[in-house]
Amino acid sequence: MKPNDAAIRKRTQIASANRTMFIWIAVASALVGAALVVSYFLVQNLTYNEKVLAAKAKTADILEKNNQAAPKLADSIRVLDTNGVLGLVKANENDQAVQVILDALPAEANSDALGSSLQNKLLVGIDRLGIESLQVDPVAGVEIITDAETTVDAGGEAIAANEITFQFAVTGDQAALQKVLDNLQRSIRTIVVTSVRVETTALSTRMTVLGKAFYEPATTIQLEDKVVPR
Repeated sequence: MKPNDAAIRKRTQIASANRTMFIWIAVASALVGAALVVSYFLVQNLTYNEKVLAAKAKTADILEKNNQAAPKLADSIRVLDTNGVLGLVKANENDQAVQVILDALPAEANSDALGSSLQNKLLVGIDRLGIESLQVDPVAGVEIITDAETTVDAGGEAIAANEITFQFAVTGDQAALQKVLDNLQRSIRTIVVTSVRVETTALSTRMTVLGKAFYEPATTIQLEDKVVPR
């Protein structure tokens, strides 16, 4: 065999070995890359599944606590039905005692209803009492004032204290004015008198009362679907 032929064969074998090595390295690199990608997605899915399971566990814990609290709440409501004081101030004979509490703190900022209650219940039927003025202020940002009536704006934001302010002026003797204050104190509505001014003249005694009532927006409790972000 000629020396040149041997050299050519060696170079051919080396080139073939290099090609084979390159192919194996390329295949190995592709396999490693694919394994890394698959591992990345597996880790992502595992992490996401852990977040979903944690959210489910939190929901289950809340439901369990609610189920445990429900019988106690029902027992408390039944105890309220035996409260004689609440029974005396029911608006309707067939109402449950808990309805008195709900009526005392309405779910809406209805200033018209408060004005009607003051005029037709708390300031009516008092001997020798005269009503000079009565004003109930609509709740700013919650109620919409029109020429016909005041309505509740469902999209409005309630003020922090959920208050409805009012003022009225009445005239009468000392017993009549004292009866007005007693009626406010015994009202089913939660009423706070912030100012009382009494002016006495030769003809009559005039009392001006400033106060506020309260309401508590209703809360809706319902189950809903929640998407856990990845």
